[in-house]
Amino acid sequence: MRRSLRLFAAALLLFALSPARASPPPATPVPLPGGAPGIGFDDLQFSKSLGKVLAPAARSGKLDLIDPATLKIDSIGGFSAQPTYDGGHDFGATSVDEGAGLLFVTDRTAQKLDLVDPKTRAIVSSAALAAGPDYVRFVPPAEIWVTEPGHAQIEIFTLHPGASAKSATVKKAATIAIPGGPESLVIDRARHRAYANLWKAKTVAIDLASRAIVERWENGCKGSRGLALDGARAFLFVACAEGVAVTLDVAHHGRELSRLSSGSGVDVIDFSPSLSHLYFPGARSETLSILAVSPSGHLSQLATFPTAPHAHCVTTDDATRIFVCDPAHGQLLLIRDSYPKSR
Repeated sequence: MRRSLRLFAAALLLFALSPARASPPPATPVPLPGGAPGIGFDDLQFSKSLGKVLAPAARSGKLDLIDPATLKIDSIGGFSAQPTYDGGHDFGATSVDEGAGLLFVTDRTAQKLDLVDPKTRAIVSSAALAAGPDYVRFVPPAEIWVTEPGHAQIEIFTLHPGASAKSATVKKAATIAIPGGPESLVIDRARHRAYANLWKAKTVAIDLASRAIVERWENGCKGSRGLALDGARAFLFVACAEGVAVTLDVAHHGRELSRLSSGSGVDVIDFSPSLSHLYFPGARSETLSILAVSPSGHLSQLATFPTAPHAHCVTTDDATRIFVCDPAHGQLLLIRDSYPKSR
């Protein structure tokens, strides 16, 4: 009995001397211009060339460019706008990408693709889309791919840069049928492929040259949503809406390497190559999970941060800053990644 009491006392002393487990620090709100009624975010990107977070601010009629260090915001106007927020994300500018010195923005309301000169902060030309757009992505050297899930297709445009950014135009080149999709879109320049999800259970690989689906892979998702790519290691990360992250090996026919449950209501995800961390926001769980990715593609959870209702999209500056959308408040939430690089 005495020995048991001594052991119990020692355990209590060890517990008392142990440092308390720190709660994740609160996120820093980054209000966007005119965002107070709410903004129906659906895509966030980080521009390496500009060093800015690109936030298509939907209802506000703006594309906001945020300096991740100072949080200074420059806005580009001219997109569809409306004064009230209905809780959805089907209005105005909702997706963006960069390439060839331009920004490419899709306007769901006007159903068009806009070309933007980031230096003059102006729309320089536009092209009509065949259907409601979802994601826009640049395919070097001179193509823009726009997903149109309502018509189960990807619409492709060829960029004609002209003598200056002001004279740049695009012309429709082709469409790719994606029965059962497409949801999300990631370009793998090294392997000359694009990856997209079908709405349930599958991910497809598309050859950039032939514009044909060349492989179909099982991802095990009840609802397939976002994608992120570790191109250096050929890892494709798939977000399942039910709150599951999956690593597929694109160099070996989409072989599954790892699977981890975290959060719920997951949609847009992002990956930091410098830290080897996957950022995994849950709209229903109101959380952001930071997942470590090992050299073999294995996923493990590092931390979970509280976010906001319907916070379903994320991007990173690939340093320590993570930006999560907060639709109801028309702002982004800045969260710091203080965890060491995964090994």
